[in-house]
Formats: sequence, structure tokens, C-alpha cells
Amino acid sequence: MNLIRILLLALLVVYLLPALASAGLWYVRERPESWRNADWSSSGVLPKATADGDAAIYVLSAATGGLKGAVASHAWIVTKGAGDRVYNRYDKVGWGTPIRRNMREADGAWYSNRPNVVVAITGAEAARLIPQVEAAIQSYPYATPGAYRIWPGPNSNTFVAHVLRTVPDLGAVLPPDAVGRDYLPEGKLFSIDADGRDIHATLYGLVGISAGVRSGFELHFMGLVAGVDVARPALKIPAFGRLGM
Repeated sequence: MNLIRILLLALLVVYLLPALASAGLWYVRERPESWRNADWSSSGVLPKATADGDAAIYVLSAATGGLKGAVASHAWIVTKGAGDRVYNRYDKVGWGTPIRRNMREADGAWYSNRPNVVVAITGAEAARLIPQVEAAIQSYPYATPGAYRIWPGPNSNTFVAHVLRTVPDLGAVLPPDAVGRDYLPEGKLFSIDADGRDIHATLYGLVGISAGVRSGFELHFMGLVAGVDVARPALKIPAFGRLGM
């Protein structure tokens, strides 16, 4: 019984309290009533596509809308080939054609929330990786209408996490509030990144663990992630994100 109490207390302190605190802050902040009156315009976090001729890859993430915005974010991928004067943006959504190309501005706000850049790669390295990114996008197994579930996945973050795991040279993982990122495609319970440097074990995105060079050490529970990043020292706090570098 003591062990059960300790586990319940740990779940309360590590996962539930941060989620409740984030929900309280979300409740009192000003936000749009619906997607119709939300701001979707360019946030300016990316340079203009015409600024230079270099290839570029960006992964962006922003808090989502409605009540789920208190604990969850939405991620997407942006690419630009060498010499191109426009960006291509890829999102996984739950309506219509699931994987959308250029449905919004490349760095557009998401439900009025300014996006953060998760990773940015430019120049020759981006040019080398873009074909791999495009192949990973094409290989995503939940790309048909109806193949979307807000929680625990597969959702928008499941899609982007699939690309990051398939192309590990992108060198990034999604932030802790990217609910759905730990749902492994095709119902897998265990996965090793293509370069073998990160491992993932999960029970359909509900409870599990990730560990490795990019992930550090993470425990996820009901879509919320807690952990520590060693390579870029930081704590990963459920619903809030990273605290550190």
C-alpha cells in the first residue's frame, strides 16, 4: 500500500499539479472564442523565403486552441529548397485531406498563439535532408481521411514526431506539451530511431519512456511528458515545456 501511495503522490506532483497550474493560467488569459476569430497570419519568426537562396528546414510548434491549449501544442514542418522563393508547410489535421500542404502561412500563428522554432537547419545540410524529410512525410501511415484522433493519437504531433524519428539528423524532439508525439505509428510498442541513438517504449501513447541522445530521459503519462535533457540541460515539465537551455 505504501508503494501505491508513493506512486500516486508522484503522479500528482509530477503530472497533475503542473497540468492544473497551466489550466489556471490558460483560463485567465485572453484568447479567441473560436477558430473563426483567431489570428492565423504570419508571426514573423521565420526569415522571408526570398531573403536568401539557401535551403532550409524548420519545425515549429505553437499552443493550440480551446481548452486543450492549456496542456497541448500543435507542430508542423516547413521546408525550402535551394534557390526557392517560397516555403512549403506540412501539417497533419483532423479534417479533409489529413496532411495539408501550405494550408497556412509558413510561420503563421496557430489559434492566435505565436509559434516557437523547435529546430532550424539551413544551407547544404538542409539541402541534403529535404529529400529524406519528404520521403518520411510520404511514408507516414496515417495519411488517409479519418486516420486522426486528438488523443492519445495519431494526431498532428504524431506526424511530426514520425518525421523526426525517421530523419534523426534533424536532431530534435518535440516539446513536452506536444501531446500525441509518443504514439508510435502502426500500434508499435517499441521503436528505435533510424540512427539507434534514441529508444521509445509506449503503451499506445498512454504511458511509456523515451531515452537517448536527443530525448534525454522522459516518462510520459496520459500524453503528458516529464523528464530531463542532458545534451541541452533542461527539465521537461508537463503542460509547460522546457525549463533550461
